[in-house]
Formats: sequence, structure tokens, C-alpha cells
Amino acid sequence: MGGFALLVPDEILAQAAAEAAEAHVPVDQWLVGLISEGLGHRRGLRDLRGRAARADVTEALRLLGEAPDTTPEDGDEPIP
Repeated sequence: MGGFALLVPDEILAQAAAEAAEAHVPVDQWLVGLISEGLGHRRGLRDLRGRAARADVTEALRLLGEAPDTTPEDGDEPIP
């Protein structure tokens, strides 16, 4: 496992310490979790952008046009 010195503003460090204490984990473990979550989020966005760039909008709209017009099942009603 590697190490990295990180200067964090006091207010942010205090918030991180409070959140870590609430989660019953050390601050460094809590910060690693946030970093990992952020990296996963960025990776997911990059993947979605790549998929969007390859999308064939005309074909997607054609397929949607072929979908049957049915009543939504219970729980699948449109949100007002």
C-alpha cells in the first residue's frame, strides 16, 4: 500500500473526522472510501460518455417507435 501526504484545510478535516467518527472508522479509512467512490463515479461517467458517443440515435428512436402502446403495470406509472 502506498502513502501520500495530503494537506487538508482545517474545516474540511474537522468535517471528515466527524463523519468518520459517526461511521466508527479512522479518518484515513473514511477518506480512502470517499476517494474510491469518487474514482468509481468518474469511471462510470467516462463509460457513459463513451457509450453515448457510439449511440445510434436514429436506430434507438426507430426501436422505440416499434414498442407496443400498453398500460403501465402497477408501480410503473409515470411520475407526475
